[in-house]
Amino acid sequence: MPLAALLAVALPAAPSAFAQESAGEPLALKPSKQLNQTRRKDVRPAMALQADRITSEVDQLSTAEGDVQLRYGGILLKSRTLRYDHEQDLATAEGNVELSQNGALLRGPSLSLFVDRFEGQMDSPNYFFSTTGGSGSAKVLRFIGEQRMQADEATYSTCPVSEDGERKRDWVLITKSLKLDFEAGEGVATGATVQFLGVPILAAPSLSFPLGDQPKSGLLPSNVNIDNRSGFEFGQPYYWSIAPNRDATFTPYVMTKRGAGIDSEFRYLESEHRGSMSFAWLPKDQVAGRSRWDLRLLNQGDLTDTWRYEINAERVSDEDYWKDFRRRMSTQTPRLLQQDFKTQKDYTFGWGDVQTYARVQHWQALQVPEADDQFSSPYQRSPQIGMRLQTGADDSVLAGYLPTGRRARLEGGVEVEYNRFDLPTGSLSTQTQTGERVHMLGHVSLPFSGAAWWLIPKVSLNAASYRTDQPLLNGERSISRTIPTFSIDHGWILERDTTLFGQNARQTLEPRLLYVNTPYRDQSNVPNFDSAPKDYNFDSVFAENQFSGVDRVSDSHMVAFGATTRWIEDERGEEQLRLGMVQRYLLRDQKITPDGTPQTHRLSDVVLLGSAHLNQAWWTDSTLQLNSSDGKVERTVLRLRYSPGPFRTLSASYRLARGQSEQLELAWQWPLFGPDRKAVSGGPGCQGAWYGAGRLQYSMRDKRFTDSVVGAEYDSGCWILRMGVEREATGRAETNTRLILQLELVGLSPLGSNALKVLRDNIPGYRSLSSERSAFGTYD
Repeated sequence: MPLAALLAVALPAAPSAFAQESAGEPLALKPSKQLNQTRRKDVRPAMALQADRITSEVDQLSTAEGDVQLRYGGILLKSRTLRYDHEQDLATAEGNVELSQNGALLRGPSLSLFVDRFEGQMDSPNYFFSTTGGSGSAKVLRFIGEQRMQADEATYSTCPVSEDGERKRDWVLITKSLKLDFEAGEGVATGATVQFLGVPILAAPSLSFPLGDQPKSGLLPSNVNIDNRSGFEFGQPYYWSIAPNRDATFTPYVMTKRGAGIDSEFRYLESEHRGSMSFAWLPKDQVAGRSRWDLRLLNQGDLTDTWRYEINAERVSDEDYWKDFRRRMSTQTPRLLQQDFKTQKDYTFGWGDVQTYARVQHWQALQVPEADDQFSSPYQRSPQIGMRLQTGADDSVLAGYLPTGRRARLEGGVEVEYNRFDLPTGSLSTQTQTGERVHMLGHVSLPFSGAAWWLIPKVSLNAASYRTDQPLLNGERSISRTIPTFSIDHGWILERDTTLFGQNARQTLEPRLLYVNTPYRDQSNVPNFDSAPKDYNFDSVFAENQFSGVDRVSDSHMVAFGATTRWIEDERGEEQLRLGMVQRYLLRDQKITPDGTPQTHRLSDVVLLGSAHLNQAWWTDSTLQLNSSDGKVERTVLRLRYSPGPFRTLSASYRLARGQSEQLELAWQWPLFGPDRKAVSGGPGCQGAWYGAGRLQYSMRDKRFTDSVVGAEYDSGCWILRMGVEREATGRAETNTRLILQLELVGLSPLGSNALKVLRDNIPGYRSLSSERSAFGTYD
């Protein structure tokens, strides 16, 4: 086992969803004992000994002096003098001894080693590991076979030693005794202390930690968080490695304003099932005067080879939880929590694929008292049961009817589904109807294609039957409707060689035309359980239906048209410039529209697109939606990014939705002062450099800053300090302000709040200062 693992991991690094960002420790299935292999004892590598002078007695004793080198397998031993006892297989080296093995280098005044058994000891060793850039020293290091070793009074740090040899290290791990068992994947440090700038910041009488990829039970670094809602929070995670494929993390914590609680997470990975269960519990919130909790389930697995299931659920104790404990929630929509269970079974036949599925989907909507900040809840599905069929005939069926070089494939599909729709408890949805729906969606298409074009005629059908719990507008409780659609989709991809700003490039021209004819059907009496207007953008212009879901189908007799042109650099194959335009032309008035107002104007809004990456430093892209009636801008997004090198990025964006929102955003990561590290962060001497990082988001309509973060980073080369302030909007007049503070000792786990994750999530193009760390430094 490589010596490079020595002290490289000084703290258990198992992930906890509550305590810190995932440290990347994966669960693993336990291997079969029958697959274990043992090394053949009767095979020995060849030994090579060279020196300025060598004297030898046959099969007894060899003595080497002056620039001695002994090679044996992956071992290289250097010294001034060396004596090798052939009978005992004992090498005794003295004077500037160096032992190299698998990227690790140890230096000391003397070494005694039984070479083949790899047993012995080195006195007063200094060691350096090229894989981590870390080094340290010990009073004595004992080798107990290839898989075990023990060091007394050992130290470790990734901070380089100054050129004059003085031991001025910003941080260092000090242990009284360190035992490493690579075969068991375990290390045990006794009397372990981490000193930072000469001050002990972490201590443990006995510390067990994993070696390599095997996680090990033990304490994780403490968590510290400060915000205006909960005050100062301190949490101490404990990681429990139950088995190679199961683990748990428990984090007791205390908040100065709210009291004490515990976060917990259990993970498992079986051959056919995998997932996690998390529970955050605050028994008595001193501010709210009640118990607060968050429960999360994320599980999936295979019941058979073709039958799968998935559970994705999160639920919280109350409607204010997302304001007070947003950091403990995993969802990307903190005010709308999903409880979703679904199962799916696939069948394959000679004529196609069949998929059957069932689902129960519920919601927890977290509302606020302010009417302007309330939202309509989606319907629940209790349950959803369906079947999908996809089929197609290959080219050989139609080969006799096609011109040479043409390809076509008759394709078809059908979906039949039953849903029971009801509303979540306390729902503020504008809909009041609940009921059942059976629908069928079907299509048949005959795609033709050539080397640079395609033509796809298609016939679709949307049929649905409803039975409601409340009377419809016409007084009935049941209604059915069937709506057909005919479409033809045609496009080309043309290319030519050209130049752009003096560089050879390939330009494409990609025109597209879509014809759609859907007759009008009165849908005013039809309930709307799952339909919503599609976002009008460069892609949705070519959608046959302007609504998602099943319940609404826009009547259309129109042609959507547009074109995109791209310039692609020949040398690297990167896209340098893209321009595009799309629009619709109505052949008759449209009565069913996303905004409810009949469309009589023939030309729809035009969407323009542009993006440019003219060199490695500059990126820009924009979209613009212009009202074809009055020429006004309906929506626009403008983005600009400048990134001349690592750890240097500036980005700005402007977003406008007329009558809804207008926002400006500025984000950055940039050196403030200190050594220039354009290529690699960190360097010899631990010379510090300051970096600024943050994102400001300003609402021009509300005239206030919304979600923003402003921070600074100090990189000494072997440790990084991150600090800043994060502000999250929890309403039009409410915000949550949080102080972020994190100390990362390079080579050990970070301490404090998870500032690194905050910066990564908020700053486009952000890179961790420790992401590229070279093995600089000298030996003690």
